[in-house]
Amino acid sequence: MTNYRYEYDSPLGVIILTASEKGLTSLTLPNYKYDIPTSEDDVIAREPFETVIAQLDRYFAGEATEFDVPLDLLGTDFQCTVWEALQTIPAGETLSYGELAQRIERPTASRAVGAANGQNPVSIIVPCHRVIGKNGTLTGYASGLDAKQWLLKHEQKMAADTFSLSPLTSVEPTA
Repeated sequence: MTNYRYEYDSPLGVIILTASEKGLTSLTLPNYKYDIPTSEDDVIAREPFETVIAQLDRYFAGEATEFDVPLDLLGTDFQCTVWEALQTIPAGETLSYGELAQRIERPTASRAVGAANGQNPVSIIVPCHRVIGKNGTLTGYASGLDAKQWLLKHEQKMAADTFSLSPLTSVEPTA
């Protein structure tokens, strides 16, 4: 099986994208504290990433907050459940680890949710940055809290722009 890699320039710095023939396997932000899943055998190419690149361009331009790209993620059943639940958190909003644990019907598993959150291989697309501490503090992000804060502020601005009201115009009632 062929694996692909591409370096995407973003406002946060260079993002490393990796993919298999089935879909995106990782999206790694700068300052990532773990080993980046790459190999010398990876094919460096832009073509396998055209869809995700276009969607990242729209995301960073403030035009879109949702992604529709094929993913090829490896994880335990529990991790996959958490990653699916992360995708239900709207942009501009946050949940605590405990709230996410309740959402997946595992109310006592907030630490396990945090661990699964930390193992998310496709940050931004599976928005693990939208999970915060129970007291509203920014906690645990593999690419650093500055990146997490930037992403949250970026999405809050997009959400505010999306929901800003236009001035009312005068409408005459009909008889």
